[in-house]
Amino acid sequence: MPYFPDSENAPKISQMPGLETTILTGLHGEKMMMVLNATLPGHSVPTHSHPHEQIGMVYSGKATLRIGDLERMVEKGDFYCI
Repeated sequence: MPYFPDSENAPKISQMPGLETTILTGLHGEKMMMVLNATLPGHSVPTHSHPHEQIGMVYSGKATLRIGDLERMVEKGDFYCI
């Protein structure tokens, strides 16, 4: 796993229309994975879950994020933990 990931040259995948994911630490890390998700304006990500914990940060724009029964508007600089 690279210690200094290069986001410009990292692999990108499109999981659904309007969402591009950049894989920064490899697809199958032993205990973690770091990605950069870019969601285009007007698109959304369906409700889903992951078997592991997640930490995220909004680096631009804003979105409505739902975690369990909580729903909050997040914007540039906000962090969230799932």
